[in-house]
Amino acid sequence: MGEHEVLADRFEANRAHLRAVAYRMLGSLSEADDAVQEAWLRLSRSGDAGVENLNAWLTTVIARVCLDMLRSRKSRREEPLGAHLTDPIANPEHEAMLADSVGLALLVVLETLAPAERLAFVLHDMFAMPFDEIAPIVKRSPAAARQLASRARRRVQGASAAPDPDHTRRRKVVDAFLAAARGGDFDALLALLDPDVVLRADPAAVRMGSAAAVLGAADVAATFSGRARTAQPALVNGAAGAVWAPGGRPRVVFAFTIEGEKIVQIEMLADPAHLGQIELAILSDDR
Repeated sequence: MGEHEVLADRFEANRAHLRAVAYRMLGSLSEADDAVQEAWLRLSRSGDAGVENLNAWLTTVIARVCLDMLRSRKSRREEPLGAHLTDPIANPEHEAMLADSVGLALLVVLETLAPAERLAFVLHDMFAMPFDEIAPIVKRSPAAARQLASRARRRVQGASAAPDPDHTRRRKVVDAFLAAARGGDFDALLALLDPDVVLRADPAAVRMGSAAAVLGAADVAATFSGRARTAQPALVNGAAGAVWAPGGRPRVVFAFTIEGEKIVQIEMLADPAHLGQIELAILSDDR
């Protein structure tokens, strides 16, 4: 086995941990994967010569990558995907990633924190990294890094448990969408869809017969009109969504991105590996 292959194997042994850190930092599975890929690129360029603890080295790298991504996100004032998608659930292949899972409620609170506060809290409270290792990442002293985590912890502990009005609104939009789809009410579907809505399906859903992408309200409405009769409302990583789960086994998850009262994107996820990373709660259906 060549040197590059050995390095790749060592990285793969750390992938689940790195993805866990990135997900807690970013609140988005896709952004977490991007961060992990960047960590691999940096390792492949520099190699591991002189690295005594590869896990610690990679954790520092992924933390810096995530910090840069958070700061960039703040400057663009973008809403992270995690506001619409979901938190992972237990899966034997991702046990290390999920051991510290505390759900979407925490992710929502973390979104209110400054990037450095979020990093200090996640690395220390969730991954037990000492403050003397966190300090260089946030360019603070260990004492200052401790204060960052302490402020974040107070925000987390003091977060209100009141229902999120945005979550309630999104749930109503998704429920109305499912009702219109089941009833074949094309006009009602159009009213719920943004004119430029995008329906995307992962490769597993495409193999099941879905189009890889459908663009525009009319075509998306036509795709769902009279269908989705067996889809059930669900919480997908804590956000309003839907699932097709014959026999109680999730086969396809529908994740919605909603802005205002309009659905702007629907993702159809059927890859078993991806479904295993989603926190899914099937809700009662009052049909």
